[in-house]
Amino acid sequence: MRKRTKAAEFSHGDEASNPKSFQEDRNQFPSSKKIFLICLIFRITNSLFVQTYFNPDEHWQALEVAHRITFGYGHLTWEWTKGIRSYLHPMIFAVLYKVLSLLHLDTPLFMIKAPRLFQSLLSAFGDLYLFKLSHVLYGGHVANWALFAQLTNWFMFYCITRTLSNSLETVLTVVSLYYWPSLRTNLTKMPPGSRTWALLTAALACAIRPTSAIIWVYVGITEFFGSHNKLKFIFLQVVPIGSVVLGLTFILDRLMYGSWVLVPLNFLKFNFLSSGGDYYGTHPWHWYFTQGFTVMIFTFLPFMVLGIIQSKNWKLSGLILWVLALYSVLGHKEFRFVLPVLPLALLFSGYSLAKLSQQQHSSNKKSNKNKSFWKIKPALFFLLLTNIPMALYMTMVHQRGTEDVMNYLAKEANQRNVKSILFLMPCHSTPFYSTLHHNIPMRFLDCSPSEIKGIQDESDRFVMDPIGFVSEYVKNWAPPSHIVLFDTEEKYIKDFLFSHSFKKIKRFFHAHFKVDRDLQASVVVYALLDQ
Repeated sequence: MRKRTKAAEFSHGDEASNPKSFQEDRNQFPSSKKIFLICLIFRITNSLFVQTYFNPDEHWQALEVAHRITFGYGHLTWEWTKGIRSYLHPMIFAVLYKVLSLLHLDTPLFMIKAPRLFQSLLSAFGDLYLFKLSHVLYGGHVANWALFAQLTNWFMFYCITRTLSNSLETVLTVVSLYYWPSLRTNLTKMPPGSRTWALLTAALACAIRPTSAIIWVYVGITEFFGSHNKLKFIFLQVVPIGSVVLGLTFILDRLMYGSWVLVPLNFLKFNFLSSGGDYYGTHPWHWYFTQGFTVMIFTFLPFMVLGIIQSKNWKLSGLILWVLALYSVLGHKEFRFVLPVLPLALLFSGYSLAKLSQQQHSSNKKSNKNKSFWKIKPALFFLLLTNIPMALYMTMVHQRGTEDVMNYLAKEANQRNVKSILFLMPCHSTPFYSTLHHNIPMRFLDCSPSEIKGIQDESDRFVMDPIGFVSEYVKNWAPPSHIVLFDTEEKYIKDFLFSHSFKKIKRFFHAHFKVDRDLQASVVVYALLDQ
């Protein structure tokens, strides 16, 4: 038997372009059900490891809204009064909360754990479809390595089981990319109704996060120019499917808002036309390339670059560059915004790892397998040694105090030991009613954007002058039973709190290093004496 050359072995779409080879390759690997089960068990475990606070939107734009829908109380941030958020994503968790309520499982433990466990189910589908996408492009061997990269990358472990809309957007993106004909080299292996499923999941991603359109403009253009019947593609597929999905979303938002609200239009006006997102901070244009995405891909970066060069799949790798470039135009930047293209980067990392392993199928001799193992071993050791500690530290240690304090207060409230809470800390620093799950008065410092430039919000005024702020604030307050604050501000108002009959009752570790403010090492709880 003639041996294949290395170039042919890993050429773009080699397995997919040869039906017989693809069939033989596919039969040697586990079924989709087995892969999904592995991914589901992993992601459930992953979600249980997540005990830290990452981004306010995980709680305030998803779970808090869902809690209000289901139980009738919960805080809606200023975005909901401006109509720049759709109820589609929170509604998913509202259904989950309703099920918990009907089963009388809405206890502190289930209210805290159930949303992320549910997200782990969705995340497992994302893992499965990355495996399937890698499989149809490059065969089962590359698919295994791509899945390895997906499951061991620290940022994916840190973020994908969180209840952020970006997490669901990432899952939908990977699912949709699997079905797009333009991204494949062998159209004979397309699943039935492939383009319909591609458009449906892409439309859902846009309905959940309008900025997802950045991805689908690129993919849609490649699909349009590669389509044999362009009019059919536009008028019989894109327009009807997009209209149905977005139309149903508009109706849902009409029911929830009480009036017609065009969320995508409002979102576009605020974030792109008026640069409203800049209120929460800006970064230099190159941030995603030099810091943001580089930190996310982490030590998989050289393998990603090598995989792109080796695979020569410029269409798919161009999507990564396209997304990073367009998001770089915006002043306000966050890691989670570019999460949907991280799986693609890890796919290319898997490609280069598969190339490095040089593990052929039927033509390989045992000695060559052993030799390839020693080639790949240092790379595996390097990736695991760098990503596992990072994943564990970020999910279990860094910024956990604000989660721990609300978990503690939820249990105390459940025992009727908490009557009201004041959060003297930067706004949205902790979860809120969705974790506490008791309808008691709670107050946090407002940070809604002001239409008048130069006007500081409550949050900033407190951080700049803690003692001055609280001295003014207590003139018109009804003393809460509990006050929560960071140690950075505690040192300024500790004596003030003592003088107003408050006693420190609990301290929670928060972080070892600062993020965007002074080091917030711990979260402190004060309780009113003789309440």
